[in-house]
Amino acid sequence: MLSNYWVFLTLTLALLAFLSYGTYATARLLQHWRPDRNLLLIPEENLLRLLLVAGCVVLGLVSGLPLTQLGWTMTNTWSQLGWGVLWGSALALFFYGATRWLVQRTGQRFYSSVVIQTITPRNGRELFGVLLSLISVVFLEELLFRSLLIGGLTPLAPASLLLVVWGIVFGLLHSPQGIWGMLGAGLAGLLFGILFVTQGSLLLPLVAHYVANALQVLQAMRLRDTPFFENSN
Repeated sequence: MLSNYWVFLTLTLALLAFLSYGTYATARLLQHWRPDRNLLLIPEENLLRLLLVAGCVVLGLVSGLPLTQLGWTMTNTWSQLGWGVLWGSALALFFYGATRWLVQRTGQRFYSSVVIQTITPRNGRELFGVLLSLISVVFLEELLFRSLLIGGLTPLAPASLLLVVWGIVFGLLHSPQGIWGMLGAGLAGLLFGILFVTQGSLLLPLVAHYVANALQVLQAMRLRDTPFFENSN
């Protein structure tokens, strides 16, 4: 049991390092390159995310921890689904208003829309594909940051400390979006962590995270040809 847990810990931190390097490399690349297709619709990327999701599930099982500690059990399912939609909608509304206000006053000084532009659908067919791909994106981030790095590490550190630490790291992984992008993602990560800890389930933060991201994509699609979207380049 103990040896399995340390294998889990080592491989989980290795996975975090892998994703962190990938984010850093992507940020460097986007400084001077723009993809000719939607990043969320690249088959190889989607396959890799699915493999990483499967890897997170395997890591959780290897840890030997109770499924309840990892948030893999569900109670009050309908209530959590409903609250997830409400929290996700509120989060998307807040970030839309705050980002619009910031961009109108500072331009691209604190926020870069380069990432959202690379995943914004151009038509209904792309929209369906993007919304489908977002499922694996959200599952990967919630499994790693909430289930494994908070639930899985509570035998080693208080949940309150893990919430703050991994909220900050979650924000830093959104560095391609600028200072406001990192701060906003960090706050969202903290909120998702609180929802995970208080509910003891991954369902509510999963739903909230997906709804927030989906609404942001829909909003970006609506604003694609407006001055607001152009000024945030």
